[in-house]
Amino acid sequence: MKIQHVDVSYVNQLWPQVEQFIDAALAYQDDYNIEHAKVFVTNGTWILIVAIDDDAVIHGAATVQFYNRPNDRVAFVVTMGGRLITGQETYADFTALLKAFGATYIEGASRASATRLWERFGLKEKYRVAGAKL
Repeated sequence: MKIQHVDVSYVNQLWPQVEQFIDAALAYQDDYNIEHAKVFVTNGTWILIVAIDDDAVIHGAATVQFYNRPNDRVAFVVTMGGRLITGQETYADFTALLKAFGATYIEGASRASATRLWERFGLKEKYRVAGAKL
């Protein structure tokens, strides 16, 4: 499986193939819907990353937003769905791609089950986030 970034100029062509993965990842939160995600990806606020096999079939997708802290450029994984990270090799490819975008740190909000998965790759739970409309 190859992990690769989708240039913003090709997002609309590939969107029908990745939409199900992004939408499935968004099902566990209420901040964004699939249309919001498409806007953020097509305007370049988030980048789209896919896992693609040798037959050009996409098996998973993620969206990532970058921001800067005083000591790090953070790659914040907004969504991840499908079979993007399946083991140490695909995780290494994923993080190498994030580093190519200048990232020095990776994080993301996740449910407990996803956090356990990320812990296999060395990430640690930092905090839990709760929210309510005012």
